[in-house]
Amino acid sequence: MHRRHLLNLILASAAFALPFSASATQIRSARLWRSDEKLRLVFDLSGPVRYKTFALSAPDRLIIDVAGADLSGDFSQLALSGTVIRSIRSGLFGRGDTRIVLDLNGPVLLNSFLLAPQDGQSHRLVMDLVSAKTASMVPMVPRETPKISTHPKRDIIVVVDPGHGGKDPGAVGAKGEREKDVVLSIAQLLAKRLKKENGFDVKLVRNDDFFVPLRKRVEIARQHKADMFISVHADAAPRLTASGASVYCLSEGGATSATARFMAQRENGADLLGATSLLNLKDKDPMLAGVILDMSMNATIAASLQLGSTVLGSLAGITTLHQKRVEQAGFAVLKSPDVPSILVETGFISNARDSQRLVTARHQQAVANGLFEGLQRYFEKNPPIDSYLAWQQEQRKAQV
Repeated sequence: MHRRHLLNLILASAAFALPFSASATQIRSARLWRSDEKLRLVFDLSGPVRYKTFALSAPDRLIIDVAGADLSGDFSQLALSGTVIRSIRSGLFGRGDTRIVLDLNGPVLLNSFLLAPQDGQSHRLVMDLVSAKTASMVPMVPRETPKISTHPKRDIIVVVDPGHGGKDPGAVGAKGEREKDVVLSIAQLLAKRLKKENGFDVKLVRNDDFFVPLRKRVEIARQHKADMFISVHADAAPRLTASGASVYCLSEGGATSATARFMAQRENGADLLGATSLLNLKDKDPMLAGVILDMSMNATIAASLQLGSTVLGSLAGITTLHQKRVEQAGFAVLKSPDVPSILVETGFISNARDSQRLVTARHQQAVANGLFEGLQRYFEKNPPIDSYLAWQQEQRKAQV
């Protein structure tokens, strides 16, 4: 039985889904609200939808792809003057999908979610936008809203976490190369590759240069109901000769090596957290809560080790490896009790050769491709039971 299903049964929680309608959904109209904190854009829909969003820069744009939907309204009535949105465009995209493009006056932080009909309102797609220049340095975390799916074959959700950012540059190379810049580029390339693949959806913890506390990174993964979490780094090592990529998982005990211990201490800093607070166990008997946490953490760490081994194997064909096995230590950013999580050191920016390669677009793309191939191979062997990949495999078996 899938790990998350087992945990949900223990916690006696229930999943919520809405039925699929085969007819095309209509995007009927759009509404706009402004407050001191955010700009809210609401699309009124005739039925449930699936959608994806991604940001582009130079110029800044936010793309909203709504699957199987037609646009019956327009956006001419929206008062956009003085907002982060400069203009709105739309058109057909793919096979019967609609693409909406928000031309922006600058980068934004986005929180998007779907609302089911209630209080006389129809289905709605809600976009909350905050200017990255004026927002606080912590991104918005999506609210707990039941995800509306047009069919039971859901996308596998991957949360990609570019390490450091904002006030925290991470490691700095001899020529001023900053870890936060390198890993953001690799993470964005990985996200772009995942978006192209059927059956996957991806969320970036940060898509720009701002700081996110470690606790918030873990919460973002759980709020998105992630199937996996990957934190991307390019750290420094005590020895300048240390080089190559490595993959780390959480250890509830001691670190598996001195390097793993050093890396965990460096990444954690003073921003530590306990996994107990991430599960809803406050109303449980303390002994039962401990059993649930142990079961969940053990299963998650086992899955993380398997995932990490697959990713490490993919990286072996692209770059040298610092360690040929998955290392473990007490990384705070990996302490989600029910989301398999790995931390990938793409190389050491403190090493002259590694640093020279890490800042090149060609090597960054190669690393992103290697990470994708590792993730894909893992999920082909371990597809979530309600996912598109699991359904696809069942269809293939039925044809044999």
